[in-house]
This record gives sequence, C-alpha cells and structure tokens, in this order.
Amino acid sequence: MSQKEIHVIIERQDRQDAQPYTEEFRIPYRPNMNVIACLMEIQRNPRNSSGKDVAPVAWESNCLEEICGACMMVINGKPRQACSALVDQLEQPIRLKPARTFPVVRDLVIDRSRMFKALQRVKAWVPIDGTYDLGAGPRMAERDRQWAYELSKCFTCGACVEACPNVNERTKFIGPFAISQVRLFNTHPTGEMHKEDRFEALMGEGGIHECGNSQNCVQVCPKGIPLTTSIAAMNRAVNRHALSSWLKR
Repeated sequence: MSQKEIHVIIERQDRQDAQPYTEEFRIPYRPNMNVIACLMEIQRNPRNSSGKDVAPVAWESNCLEEICGACMMVINGKPRQACSALVDQLEQPIRLKPARTFPVVRDLVIDRSRMFKALQRVKAWVPIDGTYDLGAGPRMAERDRQWAYELSKCFTCGACVEACPNVNERTKFIGPFAISQVRLFNTHPTGEMHKEDRFEALMGEGGIHECGNSQNCVQVCPKGIPLTTSIAAMNRAVNRHALSSWLKR
C-alpha cells in the first residue's frame, strides 16, 4: 500500500436523540492496521481533516480477535467486525457507520437489547438449575454434535440483524440468529424439553413467518453459521408442531 495516510469518513451522532452527521479524518498509515487501530489513532489525536479538535469517536471493542462481536459496525456498506477489517484490504475512503437497525447510543455505539430479549423469548439456554447433581448428561451423536457446534459459534454481534431487510421499524421480526439458536437448543438432549415453548415463540408476532428468505444473513455472518439452513429446518419443524397442535384439539 503506497499511501502514507488513511482517509476515514465516520457517521457520528452525539446523543440518542441527536441528528447524525459525517466527519472526516486523515491518520498516518502503518502496515497491518485494522479499523480498530484507525479508531484508536483518532482517539489519541481527535482532530478532523480540517484541523479542528473534536470529541473522540465512541465505539465498542473487546477481544480484538473476532470472538466477542462488540465491534460490529457498517464498514464500506457491509456489517462486519472492525477488528478483522484490515485497512490494506479496504477501499478508501473507509466509511464507518453504526448499525442503524439498532438504536444508536453515540457515534458507533449501539444498543443490542433487542437481540438479548429475543434470546430470552426463545429460551436459548439449557434448563439445568444446578441445585443438585444430575450425573452425566445424555450424549449427542457425533454427527449431530459437529453441526450443532457450528450453530454455537454465534456471538450475538448483530451483523445478520443489520443485513436483514425484514428487520426494520415496521416489523418485529425476531431475527435469523434467534431462529438458529432455537435449532441449536432443540437439538440438545436436555434443552429439547422446552422445544415446544420455542416453537410457540417462533409462531408468535415477529416469528419465523416474517422471514423473507433474502439470505443476506448467511452472507455477512462472520462465523459462517448456516443460518438459512437453520431457518429452513425450523420452518419445517414449526409447521409440523402447528399441525400436531391443531390435531390434538
């Protein structure tokens, strides 16, 4: 890379109720920089490209190795992790925006509460209270364990929610990640005891029927989780559950 500086354009927002605006920065280039390194450079010297001192840009990060999901933002039009977005592989100017499917707290910081509420709604956990020793749990078949492990890689970054056209202010779609987690926990030998509750959650308002099958989610997932496969599998399972429930009346 020949240029000696990096041109970054950031969509900023001072407060939750404030209007967004863009601000440009030019920072010195170093080899092997990622987007987080660019933001840290701006934080050290918060001066825009016009030479004006400004408030440091707010963003979130934690693990810096694509495990926590905290640094998800829209980079050059695509929701992705800032820690794994390398400057040498990005077209300049590098344009950073918050994931506006979520409420913006400030600048690039977003509120992911809707994701955690969705996980609560579908009971995305194994129901063991730990008050007494249950002994060795039931074993999963190795074939099932292998693909279930792929689903367990979800770290609730929100990229699939940001990319999904069915998640917007007009709908309450629960999101691709939550549907995939239903498949994961319904497969678990202990977790399946609540599978009917999870199916009922997917049949409610904002459930699986609001998926438009755009398949954007599987394209942006940083862990390569087969989200569309999970959605198809849960669609079949929910239909079977609905028919079975009707026949039992």
